[in-house]
Amino acid sequence: MSRTYDITIAGAGPAGLACALSLAGEGRRVALIDPAPEPVLAEPSFDGREIALTHHARDWLERHGVWDHIPGNSVSPLRTARIESGQDAPAHPGGALLFTSRNQGREAPDGEAPGGGALEGEALEGEALGHLVPNHLIRAALYRRCLTESRITLMAGRGVIASSGNRDRATVLLTDDTLIDSDLLIAADGRFSRIRQARGIGAIVHDFGKEILVCRMRHPEPHDGVALQWFDEGQTIALLPVASDGQPGFLSSLVLTLDPVDIAHLKDMDEGDFSREITRRTQNRLGGMMLESARRSYPLRTVYAHRFETTRLALIGDAAVGMHPITAHGFNLGLKGQEILSEEIRQGDGDPGHSDVLRRFERRHRQATAPLFAATNGIATLYTHDSRPSLVLRRAGLRIAERMTPFKSFVTGFLMDRNAAH
Repeated sequence: MSRTYDITIAGAGPAGLACALSLAGEGRRVALIDPAPEPVLAEPSFDGREIALTHHARDWLERHGVWDHIPGNSVSPLRTARIESGQDAPAHPGGALLFTSRNQGREAPDGEAPGGGALEGEALEGEALGHLVPNHLIRAALYRRCLTESRITLMAGRGVIASSGNRDRATVLLTDDTLIDSDLLIAADGRFSRIRQARGIGAIVHDFGKEILVCRMRHPEPHDGVALQWFDEGQTIALLPVASDGQPGFLSSLVLTLDPVDIAHLKDMDEGDFSREITRRTQNRLGGMMLESARRSYPLRTVYAHRFETTRLALIGDAAVGMHPITAHGFNLGLKGQEILSEEIRQGDGDPGHSDVLRRFERRHRQATAPLFAATNGIATLYTHDSRPSLVLRRAGLRIAERMTPFKSFVTGFLMDRNAAH
């Protein structure tokens, strides 16, 4: 059986679903393929991941009718990002690096007296840096919105066996022997993309030799909308604020990075022992911790494709760039990548798979991601290395950065991201 579409997307994860919506909105007929059965796509299970949506990402979701499908009581404002280093960090709160919306003030316009407008530290008082939303709810919302778009044909429960591209067409063969022809194939099939590998595109893979455990914890002390990234000695801990569920206490998402053997041991603990161990590891800073969800674990590997395109093929999402979770911004970059691709297709000559379109997409997406990928990996490497010189350098770096207002303003601007894809 053979079918023809304008564009084929392999992978119905967040990036693939978002890209399908963008392209359908431009009038393209899109085939969206995923090996997962439709019930799994419709109701994704809790995976422990919280996504720190920038303002730009939220705006995109609102413009494309996705935000309305996300339960409002699941959204938690991110008001402060706090970075600490060292085992004794909680006892020395003055050594933390803090990012808030107040770092994104503006200079007074020429001729405007001080106090006549919003100044540094006052412009966005009380505004959130972003919003934390569970990953599985974002996926479910994108899926529901895709179902309402007649130009998207979802082919669930089918994978890609083979793909090829020539000067005129992209072709994919599915596991049910369906053959699909289109002008462009978009691989959104994850950081270990089989399509990327099969088409001969290599990737930089950085294996940190660690695993990440994610779950939700309940605690008696309020988190106040603070996202904590704590580079402790021997472990890295993130505590991300989660919206209230109406029950006593407060909820945070725990992201704990350790050796794989230690992660396996923690997953095997009973709930009581696990809760006590996490309370100890967090030094009781939010009070006694209680496990409130399933425990999930993931290998800590980052991926950066050598190329983002080849003949009639484009890579988006983690297939192009699989980020370290330290920033919780992987979804935002995936969203921007598909935006850039959609823009270049719209501005092209009508052929979405033309080599000029794909080269412009690659150039822009590489410019947007390469410096961030390198910097994030470098910081993660330094702040997870526990030699004495590294510990001294880490703490000194945080103290210096906390006093550098332009640096904090730049980072805060990235975290909030009010700019369009271009």
